[in-house]
Amino acid sequence: MTPCRPRLGDDGRVTIWFAVLAPAFLALIGLVVDGGAKVRAYQRADNIAAEAARAGGQAIKAGQAIDGGAKEIDASIAATAVQAYLDDLDGVTGTVAVDGVQQLTVTVTVTYNPILLDLFGGGAGTTVTGRATATLIAQ
Repeated sequence: MTPCRPRLGDDGRVTIWFAVLAPAFLALIGLVVDGGAKVRAYQRADNIAAEAARAGGQAIKAGQAIDGGAKEIDASIAATAVQAYLDDLDGVTGTVAVDGVQQLTVTVTVTYNPILLDLFGGGAGTTVTGRATATLIAQ
């Protein structure tokens, strides 16, 4: 004789809940992880732009400044310095614009590839942009 199990009437309901909620939780975790990584990519782009602007801002017309003349950025040397700095980094592109004789602006583009959202089809690589300006202060 086998004992009879009482029938509770909820067979399979946990499976349906799991089938509905598990992908939702995975998508939420993906948004949190990839969203945080995208914020870090923006910060990285801004930091790289600031560092490249510093590198370009050191390119002044030395002869003129040493003789006591105006302190001015040498546009061609500054652009070369910025590009040399950016060329050392993987996946980073950028441009430099010399605004007048005492200011330059660097714009950097970094590509970010999501990790978890790529599993759900929403993870196409996106680009983030950072911008920084260096101003020559003549004292």
